[in-house]
Amino acid sequence: MPEIPKAYEPGKIEKKWYDFWLKKGYFAPEIDPGKKPFVIIMPPSNVTGDLHLGHALTATLEDIMVRWHRMRGEPTLWLPGTDHAGIATQVVVEQRLAKQGRTKEEIGREDFTRLVWEWADKSRKEIRHQHQLLGASCDWTREKFTLDEGPSRAVRTAFVGLYHKGLVYRGERMINWCPRCQTALSDLEVEHKDIVGHLYYIRYPRAGGEGFVTVATTRPETFLGDTAVAVHPRDERYRNLVGSSVTLPIIERDIPVIADEAVDTSFGTGALKITPAHDPTDAEIAQRHDLPLVNIMNPDATMNENAGPYRGLVRLACRDKVLADLRNKGLLEKIEPYSHSVGHCDRCQTMVEPRVSLQWFVQTQPLAKPAIEAVKDGRITIIPERFVKIYFHWMENIRDWCISRQLWWGHRIPVWYCQDCAKVTASVEEPTACTHCGSGQLIQDPDVLDTWFSSALWTHSTLGWPEDSDDLRYFYPGSVMETAYDIIFFWVARMIMMGLENMGEIPFHTVYFHGLIRDESGEKMSKSKLRGKAMNPAEPIGHYGVDAVRFALTTGSTPGNDMSVGTGKFESGRNFVNKLWNASRFILQSLDAAGAEAQTIPILSGQPQRIEDRWINSQLNRLIANVTGLMEEFQFGEAEQQIYDFVWSKFCDWYIEIAKIRLRSQSAPSPLPFLAGTLEKSLRLLHPFMPFVTEELWQSLQQRLPAEDQMPASIMIAPYPLADDRAFAPEAERVMDSVVEIVRSIRNVRAQYKVMPGKWIEARVYTDELLSDLIAQASIMEAAAKARPLTILGRRERGTSQDRALVLVLKEAEVVLPLAGMVDGPAEERRLGKESEEIKGRIAQLEARLRDGSFLGKAPSQAVEREKQKLAMLEDKLQRLQRELSQLDSPSDDSSQPSGADG
Repeated sequence: MPEIPKAYEPGKIEKKWYDFWLKKGYFAPEIDPGKKPFVIIMPPSNVTGDLHLGHALTATLEDIMVRWHRMRGEPTLWLPGTDHAGIATQVVVEQRLAKQGRTKEEIGREDFTRLVWEWADKSRKEIRHQHQLLGASCDWTREKFTLDEGPSRAVRTAFVGLYHKGLVYRGERMINWCPRCQTALSDLEVEHKDIVGHLYYIRYPRAGGEGFVTVATTRPETFLGDTAVAVHPRDERYRNLVGSSVTLPIIERDIPVIADEAVDTSFGTGALKITPAHDPTDAEIAQRHDLPLVNIMNPDATMNENAGPYRGLVRLACRDKVLADLRNKGLLEKIEPYSHSVGHCDRCQTMVEPRVSLQWFVQTQPLAKPAIEAVKDGRITIIPERFVKIYFHWMENIRDWCISRQLWWGHRIPVWYCQDCAKVTASVEEPTACTHCGSGQLIQDPDVLDTWFSSALWTHSTLGWPEDSDDLRYFYPGSVMETAYDIIFFWVARMIMMGLENMGEIPFHTVYFHGLIRDESGEKMSKSKLRGKAMNPAEPIGHYGVDAVRFALTTGSTPGNDMSVGTGKFESGRNFVNKLWNASRFILQSLDAAGAEAQTIPILSGQPQRIEDRWINSQLNRLIANVTGLMEEFQFGEAEQQIYDFVWSKFCDWYIEIAKIRLRSQSAPSPLPFLAGTLEKSLRLLHPFMPFVTEELWQSLQQRLPAEDQMPASIMIAPYPLADDRAFAPEAERVMDSVVEIVRSIRNVRAQYKVMPGKWIEARVYTDELLSDLIAQASIMEAAAKARPLTILGRRERGTSQDRALVLVLKEAEVVLPLAGMVDGPAEERRLGKESEEIKGRIAQLEARLRDGSFLGKAPSQAVEREKQKLAMLEDKLQRLQRELSQLDSPSDDSSQPSGADG
């Protein structure tokens, strides 16, 4: 039998098993009409570069679900894919061009698109490799890209369908404009940042009279596009001015003073400059009062011909020049500091410019209504539930979605303009003639669609829609949509709307939101943003192995809650893998040592006779029941934590150590069936979380099992363990819980009094109901606690001894540890006395500080609270030391318990 290596080397086994799984075709489900499939359509990663730990979390959580359902015998589809990520990818490639001193305009649309395709193909290959590195068991035979022919046809079909229903329209509206990307942005693509700026008070001279109307603004450069000054109709300060006019400084254009309920009388002076071409609120006021729109900026945020003498200046340079000119004319009244929120492009971080522009929009309210009902009536469940309210709030207040982008990378809008009759033809296929007049003079709209438009179709476009494919009929709707909560509106809500619109059915039954992985500064990890580089999962995988990284990302995690990941968590994951490896190695070596005898032991079907065997079997089955319930409730982090606690503590630290004592003494019955059986089921329990080490160990164990205990060729298609409530043994658990408590309390005392590891100490245990059971475990407790002689008696047999001893009062027993031979009494008294005096001195210093009025008056409240907490901790420690001193002087009828004895 091949010997299991002493140390686990993940790099040597991970690729071996992933290639094995791929070769066997385990990731590709077959359509079985008799079974309900489990389906996850992977959120498509943007082809903007490498993945980061946030993607690794997504992949790990989805792989946990997929592997678990596959082990439950369900046809399981996890369909992978990537997103062309229009604006984000174009920005990345433009930046690469800029480093070469070139622009996309210089090389033209065709060559630029070719460069982006090259970048996208390279990124897709790397993203696929990274997912495989993570152990993602997705069906690579069904992999999709949003610009593949199938999804592209779905995009055109969806657009044309909405257009003919009147749900897609073209119109001039106020939109968000990025001057750097030179494209429209949806509201969701704008990131609002709090900026410490200024409020500028500008005097507008009254037309044909004396005096001024002073307005306050954060953007003085936009006054050039003002078409009115608005005041509140009930503001007494300006009642007499309504209907008059003021003159715009410098350009000397008269504009009216109007009254509108939207004016906030508490902002600035209560008089509001109205710039309808550059502010959404002003645009609404202008519409009510039939005011003209004066656009003063070019698409690149330089000033245009309407800016008069400031034409050609970039917007911030224009601001400086305007302020200087106003100051020279005595029209800049004052400047005040002012903090306000300013929109920035989510992809390039440029300040967004509100702008009236001709764009394509989706009328979303008719689509939102059925999507709201799908969640209200329970057809779609959102986890965690707190996001339901957020979903409803956004959907009930949804605004039309701007879907056109002035980019070169993406799905071209399937609309053609006739040069003869000026009408529009919307078509899935490229038309040869105008559908209205028959002319062949057609020009396609140069814009592309918002990348989220194609993503909204992802649940059905990946399965073949609009064609009626076998995959679409069997795998739609999906089971779970798992993603980060920050794209609930970008993507999840839109998938629900478009799934219902195109398929007449919900796109998935459950939405599971995980939290965000944040870096040390609390920033969300994002590979497309310019401010810093997120960690590539390959880095920690190279140091710790895949299973350790997966463990670090998911253990203890809860739905919808953010988490930070650092070295400590990765090391903890590696330590657990090593613990599992070493425990398994001991069990496998023990099976090898048993030789032919091991082939006759009923490893997976033996009935436990000894109490510790019944205990571990009961604990294992309770774990299986708990884990199954937690997995069904999507509490994956807690499920993994419970498996970890069982394997590390109950199995490795207690049962295996007890089994070692039995194996050394060669007592019957052998613990081997329960060592091997518990390991085997633990590996299957753990496999969805840590696939590689569990496969490696499981395969090694299978080689040593009798023929009747053989299982499938891979752990990933072996059945997930089922709990057997007949194995629950509460009495065995009660006894072993007491054994563990007794041993742990003795070990704690040994550590507290710094007893040498090889030194035996005397211990006396007194109990009543468990007397015979604990006597049966005496040899185990003696060896585990290094306690000899170990006497176990009934409580009534306990007399009063004048020996100095520690008495530990436990749940089912009392443990008496004579100090003679364990502790040098006089030396220990001196040590404890000295430490007590030192602590008393520190307490006195803290008490004096907390009585000092000067300190209390000047120190921050947090500092005072910290000092109070220090004082409380020192007082508690002093009490413990004094208790230990009293125990050194007391006979064994003193039932007090030393510090740390309770484990």
